[in-house]
Amino acid sequence: MKILIIGIACIMIVGVFVGTFFFEKHSGVITVVPNQAIEIHDSKKSEPIQSDPLQPIYEDYEDDSIGYSLQNNQLQITFNRGNEWIVVPVEKEKLFEGEYSGNKKELIENSYILTQKRASFLYSDGTSPNGKSIKLIYSQDQGKTWEDTIVTENYPPIRFRKVEFLNESFGYVIISGDRTMSQEWTTVYITKDGGNQWKETTHSNVTRLIADGGFVDESTGFLSFGILNPEEPSLYATQDGGDSWSEADIYIPEKYHKIFVIAEVPFKEEDYLAVYINQGPNGDYQGGKVKGKFISNDNGNTWKFSMEVIPNETDI
Repeated sequence: MKILIIGIACIMIVGVFVGTFFFEKHSGVITVVPNQAIEIHDSKKSEPIQSDPLQPIYEDYEDDSIGYSLQNNQLQITFNRGNEWIVVPVEKEKLFEGEYSGNKKELIENSYILTQKRASFLYSDGTSPNGKSIKLIYSQDQGKTWEDTIVTENYPPIRFRKVEFLNESFGYVIISGDRTMSQEWTTVYITKDGGNQWKETTHSNVTRLIADGGFVDESTGFLSFGILNPEEPSLYATQDGGDSWSEADIYIPEKYHKIFVIAEVPFKEEDYLAVYINQGPNGDYQGGKVKGKFISNDNGNTWKFSMEVIPNETDI
């Protein structure tokens, strides 16, 4: 009888050990052994390091919900004051290619458009030191989809760059490049399909450094030249969408000779065109800030002086 009881007890002990072995093997239970180091996985250490919150740069003072950021070496845009950010699929450095040595914490003035209806950014792409493609990446649905179009296939390193749209279909790009001292090449491109295809306009044959340019409608455009010590404004106009350019006549009163020297982009006002002509970087008349306002009644071919304008009145 004793032998039977001992046998049953042995079988039970063996069963307990065997059952424990298989349970630990298949359930993943860890048996803690005294004095044995245990590796603890800290999930916080494996998470990516969170960067500082993005600080939007606002450009549209009438709608401060729209902004952009170049933090973390990446262009991102927001349409809701930074609550949500959208990555623009373009490398940051390509936005500053060419002859530019300014602040790269902000986009180059006039090289982009950022509104509720359109986000557009000019950039250079390519590896050739002699010329790169000039492209425009844009979205018309607040960054949900993007289009990437070529403005021109091959262009020398650019200095001046500007993009603007007058409506949903008509837009223009003005760029200059291949600068040598006080000379460079300036080209105007226009689109009539919202930016999908671009056409180069006729060259103005002016090689002075461009100060600014733009269109007031699909036919009438202007180019203002001379940024290095100009003595008088040099404004060229087109009345046929860039097929031809001619220099406008600006009648400056004797009092303002060599004072008002650089024309800005003309604009429509009532039933005529107006333009501000500033003093350039070295002007000192009335502190150098006063501008002359000139009026044209023949769509920009001739201009006559209207009045002096102080800066806070130049609301173009």
